[in-house]
Amino acid sequence: MPDLKIILEFSAGAELLFGNIKRRELALDGDQKWTIANLLKWMHANILTERPELFIQESTVRPGILVLINDTDWELLGELDYELQQNDNVLFISTLHGG
Repeated sequence: MPDLKIILEFSAGAELLFGNIKRRELALDGDQKWTIANLLKWMHANILTERPELFIQESTVRPGILVLINDTDWELLGELDYELQQNDNVLFISTLHGG
């Protein structure tokens, strides 16, 4: 199968945990089913560079990180069980700000 091409975007400080890169185009192994749960594990292993506890809590994103898939709240799409599709755009927005 061809690679699964998706775009990851990070905003409002979330990019600081990922090498300060706001946008990444990924080509994931097309032979496997990619859910958001699998994607988070991949991100943790491959591109999360700073303070993973600020992004991942147990096996999901921590409270305060908004996740939009193609501009739709992931809660409407099944959260961790959502199966990624070709050319999906996954945006992580941090609402965690120090004071």
